[in-house]
Amino acid sequence: MKSWCKNLLAAGLSIAFLSACSSTDDEEIIKPLPEITETVSPSIDWSTSVGDGVGDFYSRLQPTVNYGKIFAGSRNGELVAFDEKTHDKLWSQDLETVIKDAGINKQFRMASGITVARNKVFVGGEAGVLVALNANDGKVVWYAETDGELLSKPTVGEDAVVVNTGNGMVEAYNVDDGKKLWTHSNALPPLTLRGNSSPAFEGGGFFVGTADGKVQVIVQQNGQVAWEVPISKPQGGNEFSRLADVDMTPLISGENIYAINYHGNLVSLEPRSGRVVWSRKYSSFHELARAGLSLFVVDDSSRIYSIDKRNGLEQWSNSELSTRSLTSPAVFGQYIVVGDFEGYLHFINRSTGVIEGRVQIDSSGLYVQPVVVGDKLLVQTRSGKLAEVVLP
Repeated sequence: MKSWCKNLLAAGLSIAFLSACSSTDDEEIIKPLPEITETVSPSIDWSTSVGDGVGDFYSRLQPTVNYGKIFAGSRNGELVAFDEKTHDKLWSQDLETVIKDAGINKQFRMASGITVARNKVFVGGEAGVLVALNANDGKVVWYAETDGELLSKPTVGEDAVVVNTGNGMVEAYNVDDGKKLWTHSNALPPLTLRGNSSPAFEGGGFFVGTADGKVQVIVQQNGQVAWEVPISKPQGGNEFSRLADVDMTPLISGENIYAINYHGNLVSLEPRSGRVVWSRKYSSFHELARAGLSLFVVDDSSRIYSIDKRNGLEQWSNSELSTRSLTSPAVFGQYIVVGDFEGYLHFINRSTGVIEGRVQIDSSGLYVQPVVVGDKLLVQTRSGKLAEVVLP
């Protein structure tokens, strides 16, 4: 039982399953930082604080950059915009107050990340409210009450912004006025990981991962499913072993789509038909990253893999950081960068899999994938520290 306790905590599974995991057990299985030969020395170029962060709550909240601004938020609903170059604070908005003024007596609890497009900032949270703000001044443009918690980022495609809610509903709203366009309902298994797939948009369709291990394409114009394909079939004698969530955003790269699920497979699919090109046995709730002909995977035990995206063959693997609750990977120049539960960023050579550098942002830890912005990385810690990391 020890081997999965830390990973389920990172995935945000129900606390009932964690009650059997003692802190002593966790401490026994967490690996210390490995010794490395440092060939690169990342450093923090700028940092600030955004509210109180997310604490120990499950969250995929990460900063984003668009229109020359950095946008970041905190679990309590504070949303802030900074100038990307000067780092001056441009505006802030209290989303908790926004929904209370609208007569919605709930706590916003931002958890779903931030999407910036069409000169608007789209953000949702556990209250199930999707808010659209003006990207220039932070003023509310519209808000909509959805049918469930919003735990993943909204996705904008043409004139629609789409959310995948915690109760299996995929909903589309008009980007300009928030009018609901359509709803598609997916059945939920008895037990799921806490989290949802954020849709990917391409060619008039939203590619969505489901809680029962499928990837589906929903047509932007009418909300109808064009195709859906199971990337693995739930197996096992209990509900835990049958968990098969696709919690990541399907990755569209070249002529194929790549997806991975928990207790399942990493697959390559044809986007028009959903035909499986190849399938390999891996288990993860993390986002995939890509560079050239390689895919990069962090599995549910925090092992890191480089996979040839043409055939699914493994190029290298690294288990030195296993049990350290790694974030999803990000490609940054010649490196793969991952964060861990103690707040370290690790820089791994993407050709060899060797760890070549690291820097600690703060000790509260990192939950989500670093954001690559040109020659810089943006990261946000659990305590709310927003930092810009550079290489010399």
